[in-house]
Amino acid sequence: MLVRLLRVRMKRYSRPLALVVLLQLVQTLATLYLPTLNADIIDKGVVKGDTGYILGTGGVMAAVALVQLVCSLGAVYVGARIAMGIGRDLREEVFDRVQSFSAREVGRFGAPSLITRTTNDVQQVQMLVLMSFTLMVGAPIMCFGGIVMALKQDVPLSGLLLAIVPVLGVVIALTVRRLRPMFKDVQERVDTVNRVLREQIAGIRVIRAFVRDKHERRRFRAANTALMDVSLRSGRLAAVMFPAVMLIVNAASVAVLWFGGHRIDSGDMEIGALTAFLSYLMQILMAVMMATFMFMMVPRAEVCAERIHEVLSTDTSVVPAAAPVTELRAHGHLELRGAGFRYPGAEEPVLRNVSLVARPGEVTAVIGSTGSGKSTLLGLIPRLFDATEGEVLIGGVDVREADPALIARTVGLVPQKPYLFSGTIASNLRYGRPDATDEELWAALETAQAREFVEAMEEGLEAPIAQGGSNVSGGQRQRLAIARTLVRKPEIYLFDDSFSALDYATDARLRAALSRETGDATVLVVAQRVSTIRDADRIVVLDEGRVVGTGTHTELMASNETYREIVLSQLTEEEAA
Repeated sequence: MLVRLLRVRMKRYSRPLALVVLLQLVQTLATLYLPTLNADIIDKGVVKGDTGYILGTGGVMAAVALVQLVCSLGAVYVGARIAMGIGRDLREEVFDRVQSFSAREVGRFGAPSLITRTTNDVQQVQMLVLMSFTLMVGAPIMCFGGIVMALKQDVPLSGLLLAIVPVLGVVIALTVRRLRPMFKDVQERVDTVNRVLREQIAGIRVIRAFVRDKHERRRFRAANTALMDVSLRSGRLAAVMFPAVMLIVNAASVAVLWFGGHRIDSGDMEIGALTAFLSYLMQILMAVMMATFMFMMVPRAEVCAERIHEVLSTDTSVVPAAAPVTELRAHGHLELRGAGFRYPGAEEPVLRNVSLVARPGEVTAVIGSTGSGKSTLLGLIPRLFDATEGEVLIGGVDVREADPALIARTVGLVPQKPYLFSGTIASNLRYGRPDATDEELWAALETAQAREFVEAMEEGLEAPIAQGGSNVSGGQRQRLAIARTLVRKPEIYLFDDSFSALDYATDARLRAALSRETGDATVLVVAQRVSTIRDADRIVVLDEGRVVGTGTHTELMASNETYREIVLSQLTEEEAA
């Protein structure tokens, strides 16, 4: 999977790759040539006392060393740029794919895992690519070139290589085989730590309110310790490899000196040749050690590549139409025909056979007990996920056949949990319409009953907003989210329990202002609070994913027991009337 993931993305870097290979080749050949020159200096210069030969050959060695240095620096520079480019491309691909996911796919992977895959997993693959270009490209050239040069110095002594290299290969193979499953556990433990930390940061107020600090510390400590334990196990195994390789290297050096000394004593070998042979032996074994270091990184990078590929190969369940409709037949008209939704693997559907109509100039409300599928119903309209049965139509067009940009222009959603992005109030309000003027922003704030507290801020529209809107209250966050949708001016407004954090007085003022602002638009409101929706033109009652009643407040009070129970749980008989 790792090779397949990288092969496709390296095509655009074919020329830099060729340059890296060329630079590494020249640098390795220069490195291999130096011991031979050194042997010549000893045998033909030092032994014979030829100072001129020593100086001449020494100058050649200096030139070769300079070429080696320049090529090495060039290979590292170009290789680093390629590795960083591949890392950037992978992060961008994963990000783009995640952005195309529906709520179903995001829920399947989980936000912490998607963050880890986009950052840590890509970084591991990127690091492997970097080390490959700086170490691994030259390692095989160094190894085979060193063997050839060692044979050139002394063939009988080279027989030691037949025993040394296979032993090294067996040690590396056994270690790598055991490392791979450990590194898979490491990445899963990173996911867990990320998830726990994310929950604790997002839920810090709940933790403090329930005084669960110690419990959460123990929970994080358990996740952190699990990561440490598996990291230590893999680290210990990896740490054993280097001493084992060094033991083999030093044993090989002793064996070369032993047998080489006997060959020099018998006159079959010169001192310079033995010196060069030792250098080539070290180069061969260093190349194997570089390969060892790379093989230690490969298992983790391979696991990360599989996790990245899993995201990239997952198709969204919200598939864009092949020939999308770009114009609506009836503006502002919303209809659900027998719509249903079932999560993959669920025993029961969340929604079943839901039919309703919402028209321009009308307010349609949806009410029901907790878990009746109200938010899921609203999510079908802007295609946060697709209906698994039936149809959802806006302007007479099935949303599955409409251009996503058309849906975005037509439908404005205020979610149940309003989310604000880090930036300013103005940048958040302009999120759906970047060209909105300051006057339009203030008008939207006025309607959303948010102008007063924004004006009270020192910077006004440029007041900073923290990630998620954590530096404003829940009610302020809801009103800013409503203002953001009002700035966009869609044809269909969807309010998903968007008034729950408001007091009754603010709620009443906001609904009155909205009725003036959205008078010509289609408004669909999901609410738990009866007072919010009792004046709606049409109220749809949901129970366990089914429509069990439709009508006005008065009609439903007289004819629908489910609606009556919901109303009387909040109001007295007199208030309800």
